[in-house]
Amino acid sequence: MAAKSRKKIEDKNIVAVEEALSRTEQFIERHQNTIVWAVGIIVLVIAGYIGYSRFILAPREKEARSEMFRAERYFEKEEFELALEGDGTYPGFLDIITDYRLTRSANLSNYYIGIIYLKQGEYELAIDHLKRFRGRDQILGAMAYGAIGDAYLELDDRNQAARYYRKAYRFKPNDFTTPTFLFKAGLLFEEMDAKKDALALYKRIKNDYSASNEARNIDRYIARAGSGH
Repeated sequence: MAAKSRKKIEDKNIVAVEEALSRTEQFIERHQNTIVWAVGIIVLVIAGYIGYSRFILAPREKEARSEMFRAERYFEKEEFELALEGDGTYPGFLDIITDYRLTRSANLSNYYIGIIYLKQGEYELAIDHLKRFRGRDQILGAMAYGAIGDAYLELDDRNQAARYYRKAYRFKPNDFTTPTFLFKAGLLFEEMDAKKDALALYKRIKNDYSASNEARNIDRYIARAGSGH
C-alpha cells in the first residue's frame, strides 16, 4: 500500500511539473516579441555602459588626473585660491568638477574643495561639497564625514555635528580616524551635557585604541565624564 501511495504522489508531481512547463511555454509563446525586445534592450544598455566606460569615461579620467596634479600641489602648500581657481595654465578643483563630471577626479575634487572652504570659514559651501564627495576610501571617507561635523559645529548646529562625527567614527573603523572622531564626539557630548554618551566613547578609545594619541590622556576625560554619575 505504501508503495502505491508513493507512486501516486510521484505521478502527481510529474503531472504538476509538466503542467508548469506547459504554462511557461505558452507564456513565452504569447509574449515572445516582448521578451525579445526586453532582452535586446538589456544587452544594449550593458553594451552602452561598457562602451561609455571604456572609450569615453576612461580617457577623460586619465586626462582629469593629469590636469589635477597641479591643484593638488597647491593644496599641499596651502595656496588655496590657486588650488580652487587654477593658475591660468592648469585648472583648479572648481574647473575639474565642471569639466570632468562623473570622473573619480571630479569626485575627489569635491573633497579638496570642501576642506579648503572649511579652512576659509565658508562652512555652508564646505558642507555642500563634502556631501557631494562619495568616499569609499577608509581614511578619506571618514575624514569627509568628520569635516562636515566640524563645519556644522562652527555653525553651532551641535546635533548635526554629533550626527556626522558618529558617521565618521563608524565608517570603516581603523586606528587612525576612528579614535580621532570618537574623541571629538566625546567632547561634543560633554558640551551637550550627555556625559554618559561621552564616557562610553572615551572608554572605547581606552579599550579598543590604546595605542592612539587620543588614548594617552584618556583616563582624565573618563574621570571627568564619569564624575556626573
